[in-house]
Amino acid sequence: MKNRVLTALLIAVLALPALAQTSSAPSADQSQNQAQAQSTTSQPAAVTTESATGKPLQPPAREGFWGRVNPWARKKYVQRQVDPIRDRNNELDELTAANSKMIKDVDARSQQGIQLASAKANEADQHAIDAGNRAQAAQQTANQANTRLSSVEQVVGNLDQYKATNQTEIRFRPGQSVLSKNAKAALDELATPLKSQRGYIIEVQGFSSGRGQTAIAASQKMADSVVRYLVLNREIPVYRIYVVGMGNAPVSLDDAKTAKRTSGGRVEISLLKNDLDQLSANSSPAAAPQQ
Repeated sequence: MKNRVLTALLIAVLALPALAQTSSAPSADQSQNQAQAQSTTSQPAAVTTESATGKPLQPPAREGFWGRVNPWARKKYVQRQVDPIRDRNNELDELTAANSKMIKDVDARSQQGIQLASAKANEADQHAIDAGNRAQAAQQTANQANTRLSSVEQVVGNLDQYKATNQTEIRFRPGQSVLSKNAKAALDELATPLKSQRGYIIEVQGFSSGRGQTAIAASQKMADSVVRYLVLNREIPVYRIYVVGMGNAPVSLDDAKTAKRTSGGRVEISLLKNDLDQLSANSSPAAAPQQ
């Protein structure tokens, strides 16, 4: 009887750790399931099956009745259950770090591409501005050339149109053709500004009293003396001087609107100009910027 009681007590003592092990086993399984759920929910969307192993957690090994009953096997059991979860967390951390690095690399390349595109756009804008300035300068040059062309056409059309700008009259004593001091001074005043001018002619008309060929010869002689002085003393080209001996031809007076014959000897010198000087003045400013 006593042996049976001792045996029952021994079985009861040995059964108590087994009951505790079995009661704690579900809680460990629950903690394992919660850890798996957290790992699956916390896994980022960037993790792909190519970098993850996808290896499932191993089910708990069967240790038998005495492995579960043994109280000194609990720590190893928990460690075996926790190690796969820890490995999975470490793998997820590595994948997250790799994805973060890839995102940073992509962002850096994107920023570099944006900066390069912005620099190219600014350079294109500068080229467009330079092209616009050159086009504006070309348009301005074309307008100036068109204006000059119009002026040249007008001047060329008026080359044979001479206008009287200055007139001088030289008086001679009857029967003489020698120039007096006053006559020379008047001719000097007329011819001095002509050294640097172009597009002019000098018209010399001689008038003399009398009749017929005698008056014409006398008027021609007085006009020749004026021409001789202009050519020899004032260096006026001969081809710019036109001489006419009018004799005693009637001279029209603008005030009286009637013709009047001359008395005595005289020579009328008229300076005629066209627009050639105006053409030279317009072309010189345009030629200056080209130098």
